[in-house]
Amino acid sequence: MSRRSPFTVRISSLLGIAGLGMGLLTCPFTVSASNNLHVEIKKKGLGKEVVITQGAREWFMLIEVTPENSVVLRQEKEHDKYLVDESETHDRPMTAGEVDAAITDYINSVKARASQK
Repeated sequence: MSRRSPFTVRISSLLGIAGLGMGLLTCPFTVSASNNLHVEIKKKGLGKEVVITQGAREWFMLIEVTPENSVVLRQEKEHDKYLVDESETHDRPMTAGEVDAAITDYINSVKARASQK
């Protein structure tokens, strides 16, 4: 039985931890919010997608970023009826900070509207 050198063990451990961290960063994650809102955010290429649910209500936002432009899609539905279905196209790619800010603003606006009802 061969023994590994301490250097090899350290490198293997660091690579394992780095691989686990990268795996966790690419997984969708869930955020608990007030009023039983369920928030799920997924990374989609250079953009992001957020789905917020509360009972039969669902809010959806997708930001798709390409080298030429950015497309923002917003939908809101209750049961199978769409209350909002809109999109906008920006003539330049959004930065990662702009995508994060737009997602955060959208989540906060849904939280505010959901708590009013």
